[in-house]
Parts: sequence; structure tokens; C-alpha cells
Amino acid sequence: MKLYPAIDLLDGRVVRLHKGDFDAVTDYGGDPAAVAAAYLAQGAEYLHVVDLSGARDGERRQAGAIQSLSNTGLQLQVGGGIRTREEVAAILKAGAERVIIGSLAVREPETVAAWISEFGSDRIVAAFDVRLEAGIIWPLVAGWTRKGDEPLAALLERYASSGLRHALVTDVDRDGALQGPNTSLYAELCELWPDMAWQASGGVSSLADLTALKAIGADGAIVGKALFENRFSLGEALACLQSA
Repeated sequence: MKLYPAIDLLDGRVVRLHKGDFDAVTDYGGDPAAVAAAYLAQGAEYLHVVDLSGARDGERRQAGAIQSLSNTGLQLQVGGGIRTREEVAAILKAGAERVIIGSLAVREPETVAAWISEFGSDRIVAAFDVRLEAGIIWPLVAGWTRKGDEPLAALLERYASSGLRHALVTDVDRDGALQGPNTSLYAELCELWPDMAWQASGGVSSLADLTALKAIGADGAIVGKALFENRFSLGEALACLQSA
């Protein structure tokens, strides 16, 4: 299982939001490249980067930061309010390995399918922020304020012939809360769509959480706040996964 330490960028600074709330920001400093270099020194191969400024107001102002992070040699996947083909191309040109598409992947699957066809299935990650209601997995849009038009299962059917390979799922009720990931959700996804490379996001708070996600077949896990809050180090997490 791949481990993706997460860096969320807001106006050039490394931050974390609690459950996606821009009024609940924890600031971890103004040097994203230093954070990335520290992860690289501990053995990281990948980095998950979210441009919160772009997600908030649609303006890409983090191009320089993305380039500097890419220059570390880490394999980046980058997201945050990406809405156009030109933005996808620019992020890939800046050195990112993959581009993460969020709300648009829910609202306009045909558009995202066209990008998968153009750029390749290994260059696009569809990110679904979800909430469970009566056992049904619903993707959310508009800053988690409303449900999409159809459950996740129906939406994935629309991607069936697109070549979609990488999908990131965040249980919004776990995001930034350090309450443990929703392993039953990810187990269900891995069982129903075994050919998809599922990335688990939200709630990881311990090494045991990572072991559990690996055991159910998750392809990757996003870890953010737990590292910044020193619940464990990245080196400890990588060693744990190697021995699991």
C-alpha cells in the first residue's frame, strides 16, 4: 500500500482544515518545500498536495510551490478546485505525476472521462468526498453542502468504460478528526470494484489504522494531520507497512 503524506496549501502556507471548514484552519508554517524534503528524508516516495486557495476561489496561485515540491523528486498528486483541461495540463507540466479531480468528477463525469482518455488513466485521480446515509454512499459537492445527483455506485457505472483507474474517497465525517478511517467503507469499495486503485482519505490517527487499510486491500492511504500532530512519524508508518 502506498503512503501519501498530505500537504494542504492555503495562500502559500501549509495548513489543515477540520472537516473542510475554512474557518477551522490550523497553520503549520510557510515552507512547503521544507516539509516535503523532511518527508523525502524519511523515505517518502509520494506526496499528496491540495491547493486550497484554488479550491476556495478557483484561482491557481500555487504553481511555484507545486514546481518546488516536484523538484524534490517526490511523485506528486495535486488537486484543489481543478475545473479545466488547461489546468490539468499545466499541473502535469509543472511536474505532478497525477491530477486530482474532485467536484467535477461528480458533476461532469463525461468531461473527466475525456481527460482520462487524453492524458492517460495513470495521470488522473477521481476524488469523491462521501457521506453514508442509510447504508448508501453519496458523493458530495459544493463544499460538502449537498449530495450529488446519484449514489457513488451509479456514478462509477458511468465511468465503467472510461479507463478510470485511480479513485480517492474521503469520508467527510472523518476528515481531519483523527478518529480512525472508515475501514468498512473502504473494504466495501475494494470488494465491489477490485480493479480500482482505491486511496483512503480521512481519519488516519495510528499505525494500526494503516495496517487495517492495507489488510482490506486499499491501494493507498492519505495521511495529513496525524503526521503534523506527531501521532507517529512517516518513517514509523513506512516501516509498519513493510512489516504488515
